[in-house]
Amino acid sequence: MEAPAPSANRNNTSPEPLPDHLVRDMDRDALSRMVREANDDSRGVSYQTMADRAEAAGHPVSKPYFQKMATNSVAAAPTAERLRGIAAGLQKPLSIVKRAAAIQYLDYEATELAGYDEDTRVIVAHLAGMGKNERRRWKKMMEADELAKRDDE
Repeated sequence: MEAPAPSANRNNTSPEPLPDHLVRDMDRDALSRMVREANDDSRGVSYQTMADRAEAAGHPVSKPYFQKMATNSVAAAPTAERLRGIAAGLQKPLSIVKRAAAIQYLDYEATELAGYDEDTRVIVAHLAGMGKNERRRWKKMMEADELAKRDDE
């Protein structure tokens, strides 16, 4: 027996918005999401393999812990030692795992510009302090400069 097709007139949205604490919890799962994506619904790396990698790296993290992390069921932020194990288990750089943990557990927002030279960071910081209209004017000037370069070629 086939299920009826969804009604085109059916409203699938909630009648009222989600409470702020639920939205925050849904948005704050960066580290959990990283573990889920590595596992990819059992098509990727198994939680046991993650645990084995962590153990081999000298920073044991159990299979159940990886499973709990994947479901966003770990209430307290992982210790520095455990973060090393998670990084080894996921084969990700420790800095990326730390940042994901900070986002998930400390409500951290990245503001630095890693990988850019000092001049670029100063320019971006200067632009960030401008109003919307002033930033728009600078954007148009940069785009005009790019067009002029193309015309010169």
